[in-house]
Amino acid sequence: MVGTILAVIALTGLLVLLIISAIASSKDGTEVELKDESILHLVIDGTFSERASEHGSGLGSPFAEEQGTGLNQFIADLEDARDDERIKGMFLEVKSVMAAPSTMRDVRKAIEDFRSSGKWIVAYSEFFTQSGYYLASAADEVYMYPEGEFDWRGLNAEIMFFKNMLDKLEIEAQIIRGPDNKFKSAVEPFMYDKMSDANREQTATFVGDIWRLMLEDIASSRGVTVDALNQGADSLSFISADNAVSGKLLTGLKYRDEVIDAMKGKLGMEVTAVNEEEEEEEGMLGQRKNDLPLIALKDFHKASKKEKNNAKDKVAVVYAVGGISGGEGDDQNIGSDRIAKALRAAREDKKVKAIVLRVNSPGGSALASDVIWRETMLIKESGKPFVVSMGDYAASGGYYIACGADKIFANPNTITGSIGVFGVLPNMQKFLENKIGLTFDRYETNPHADMMSAVKPLEESEMKAFQEMVSDIYSDFTSKVAAGRNMTQAQVDSIGQGRVWSGEDAMQIGLVDAMGDLQDAIEAAAAMASLTEYSLRELPKMVDPFEEFLKELSGEEQADIAKDLLLNEFPLLKEIESMRNMKGVQARMPFLITID
Repeated sequence: MVGTILAVIALTGLLVLLIISAIASSKDGTEVELKDESILHLVIDGTFSERASEHGSGLGSPFAEEQGTGLNQFIADLEDARDDERIKGMFLEVKSVMAAPSTMRDVRKAIEDFRSSGKWIVAYSEFFTQSGYYLASAADEVYMYPEGEFDWRGLNAEIMFFKNMLDKLEIEAQIIRGPDNKFKSAVEPFMYDKMSDANREQTATFVGDIWRLMLEDIASSRGVTVDALNQGADSLSFISADNAVSGKLLTGLKYRDEVIDAMKGKLGMEVTAVNEEEEEEEGMLGQRKNDLPLIALKDFHKASKKEKNNAKDKVAVVYAVGGISGGEGDDQNIGSDRIAKALRAAREDKKVKAIVLRVNSPGGSALASDVIWRETMLIKESGKPFVVSMGDYAASGGYYIACGADKIFANPNTITGSIGVFGVLPNMQKFLENKIGLTFDRYETNPHADMMSAVKPLEESEMKAFQEMVSDIYSDFTSKVAAGRNMTQAQVDSIGQGRVWSGEDAMQIGLVDAMGDLQDAIEAAAAMASLTEYSLRELPKMVDPFEEFLKELSGEEQADIAKDLLLNEFPLLKEIESMRNMKGVQARMPFLITID
C-alpha cells in the first residue's frame, strides 16, 4: 500500500510538472531581435517530418516517437531568410541526419535556393556522414574538424531475410502474390534467404538512380566530376581528410573557432580575444571571443513571422504520411477514416478551389487504400483540380491513392510504383506443437470455417480461393491505375508486377507527370483553378502531443515503454511488429530507405 501511494504521489507530481511546463511553453512569447548583418545559424541534427507541429514546440508525449523538423516550415523559413536583407549569410553546421533520399533533396534544394540569392554559406562538421556531406556540399565553403572523419563509400541496400529462422522454428509463411508479381519483394524475406533475380534487378536500378543523383548534385556544386567521386568511393581514398581536401570535396580543415573567425572576416569584424574577467569566469584562457551575430533558425522564425495569409480562396493540402491501415491513424500513420474525412472536408469546403494530396507512404492495406481512392474520385467528380505531390515514397498503396490525380509530381529520387498485392498467413502449428507443446482441436459448422486459423495449413482449395481473391484485387488495382493514367490495363501490368521505380524512371513510363516538390504541386493546382491569390488549408488537423500524453496516462491508449525502446533499437522486432499489424491483403512496398 505504501509503495502504491508513493507511486501515485510521484506520478501526480510528474504530471503537474509536465502540465506547468506545457503551459509555459505554449505561452512563450520571448521576443527575438534580428539585427542587421546577422548570420543564419542552421544546425542540421536529427530527422525530418512532413509537417511542423501546429501546437508549437511545447511539451510532447515522452512515449511518442520524435517527430523531427517539419519540412514545410524549414523550407518556408529558409525562403524568408533568403529574402531578408538583414541576413548576410549562413553558418551551416551539420551534425547527424537520417532521412530518405527525396527529403534530403528537398532540404538541399532549400539550402541551394538560399545561396542562389547571392548570400554566402559556410558549412562545418566534426564528422561528415554521406548524408551530412550531401547537404553541406551545397555551401560555398565546406570545412571539417582537422581530426574529424569523412565517410565516403557509396550506398548499400541491405535486406533482412527470415526464412532460415522460420524453418528452425518450424513456422510456415503461406504466401500468395498477385499474378506474375515477381517484383513484389515484400514477401521475399519469408520465402528466400537472399534476393531473387527480379528483386536484385529493381534494387540495383533505383539505388543506382539515387546514388547517381547524389553524385550529380555534389559534382555540380563542388566543381568535380562524377567519375572522380565514384573513384574516391571505390578506393576509399576520401576517408583521408587530406585527400578530401585535395579532391575539392572539402575547402579545408579548420577548428570551429577558426571557422567562426573566417565568417567574422566576411562581415569585416575584428577577431577579438576574450577579456580577463571572461577568462577567469569561464576558464577561456587564450581563446577568442565568439561575438559573431548568429541567429538560430527557430529564433529567426520567431523574429520574422509574417502576417498570416487570409486570402479567401484556398488550396487544401492533405498530408497522407506513413503506412496505410483502416481506422483513425495519426500524424505518422495513415488511417483511411482520417484521410478520407480530410479529403471530404476539402471537397465540401466552398472556399477550397483546388486540392493537393501529399503522399509519403510505402503502402499498406489494399482495402484502406481503396477507401481513400474513392474519396479522390469524388474530388474529380466535383470538378476541383486534384494534384498529387509524392514525397520519399508513394509506392504500392501509396500509389493506389495517388493514381487518380489530374497531375502527379515527384522528385527524381522518390520511390514509387510497386503496383502489386500480396497476402501472408502464418502456419504456426508445428512450432506450437513441437517447440512449446501446444495442440489444438476444433469444431467447424462448415468445412472451411477455420480457413484463417494460424495453427493449421491451408488446404489446396483454400489456397486456390485465397489466390483468386488476391488476383482479383491486383486486377482491380491495375484497372484503377489504367483509368487514372490513361493506359490500358495490360500496359499497367507490364510496368507493375510489384516493381519499384525511381521518380525519374516513373515519369518515363507514365506513372508520374512532372518532376517537382510540394510547392510545385501547390502552384500547379492553383494555376489549374485560375487562382492568383490564395492561402493554404492544411489537413488533417494534427494530433496534439500533450493530449496524446494525457490519454496514455489515463489508460485510453497503451504506453508500453519497453516495446517502444526495443522497436527503435532492433530492426528485426520492427519487422515482426509490422507483420503483426498487417490485416487483409497488402499493397505494401518491401522496404524503407535512409541515407547514412
